[in-house]
Amino acid sequence: MTVVTPVATPVTPKRLYRGLAFAEAVTWTILITAMILKYAAGVEWAVLVGGSIHGFVFLAYGFSAVLVGVNQRWNLGRIAFAVLTAIVPYATVPFEAWLVKQGHLDGEWRLESGDHPDDDSWVNRMLRWFLARPILLTVVAVVGIATVFSALLVIGPPKVG
Repeated sequence: MTVVTPVATPVTPKRLYRGLAFAEAVTWTILITAMILKYAAGVEWAVLVGGSIHGFVFLAYGFSAVLVGVNQRWNLGRIAFAVLTAIVPYATVPFEAWLVKQGHLDGEWRLESGDHPDDDSWVNRMLRWFLARPILLTVVAVVGIATVFSALLVIGPPKVG
């Protein structure tokens, strides 16, 4: 049996979630500005660039909402709502503030099993396994997000009418 010593990280669940919630709001500004440039000034490439930046951060925020939500033992509804806040411009910021006020982002990463009945579930075992390997978790997250992002680029924007 291999024993993995967890690596200490300054990135707490709160810090990760707050950073990506803020980044999601910033990329909304980039996307809205790009749309104004496209439709008011004819700068066609602005939406491609702004939309790409926003899309990648949107997916990263969604991943972080699920990761942090599982770590913090949020119910499925709260996790889903956290992800859905990225769809509404700037909604991630007030939702993150509410989470902080309610204490839903307090605590560290759960690297070890505790007394909670769900700690033996496969989701929580997988969470602890990946959290004990933060470099691997980061690589898997970035590759996964990039793969989904690339697939969405190939599919293209929704067709209206």
